[in-house]
Amino acid sequence: MLAKRIIPCLDIKDGRTVKGTNFVELRDAGDPVELAIRYSQEGADELVFLDITATVDKRKTLSDLVRKIATHINIPFTVGGGINTVDDVSVLLENGADKISVNTSAVKRPELISELAKNFGSQCVVVAVDIKLFDGIWKVVTHGGRTPTPLLATEWVKQCRDLGAGEILLTSMENDGTKAGFAVDITAKISQSVNIPVIASGGAGSMEHFREVFTRGYADAALAASIFHFKEIEIKDLKEYLQKENIVVRL
Repeated sequence: MLAKRIIPCLDIKDGRTVKGTNFVELRDAGDPVELAIRYSQEGADELVFLDITATVDKRKTLSDLVRKIATHINIPFTVGGGINTVDDVSVLLENGADKISVNTSAVKRPELISELAKNFGSQCVVVAVDIKLFDGIWKVVTHGGRTPTPLLATEWVKQCRDLGAGEILLTSMENDGTKAGFAVDITAKISQSVNIPVIASGGAGSMEHFREVFTRGYADAALAASIFHFKEIEIKDLKEYLQKENIVVRL
């Protein structure tokens, strides 16, 4: 059985790590390079680095910051935000990213997923899928949750897989920043509908939430930000807890 992965997420704005609720009311959470080093030393399995304003502000991801982070850590590292072309990805990989994440740009132009998979391999392509409830139906939203789309979450994830995505980063905007737990039911539905790894994101507030999303949500990995940034939960303690709960993790 593959080990479940614990992934801290660094949301970046203007070169600083920030954290908010539902991507708004952002507060400073520290220097991204320092945080990346800390997480690498504390036993994180991977890192995700998202320039959360890149798409909104029509900016390119800060490749120099990617390079700084990559030179200091020895764990896999995914970068997202403002990626629209094969050239964008080339720059990030050359600067040290292991994988890239696309979201809004993939919804706008789904063939981008195929282009990236063809050029860099599916293992490099993570599609971030932000979802929100509309009249009890989970649909895809873009631009940091601000723009609704008609896409059904389950159908879009299958399409992403068929186009060559190697992994899905699934964020419930209903749960993001609330610390009330992951959206376990929809995570389970999506995890069981595709044969590629699903990273659960949005809502982590306790160690029990991680256990739930791994056991009931069938997630392959779980991502969180503020609880790690502000040391509400230590990664080492979390992994030891999960191991006691008979969940396979790398210690």
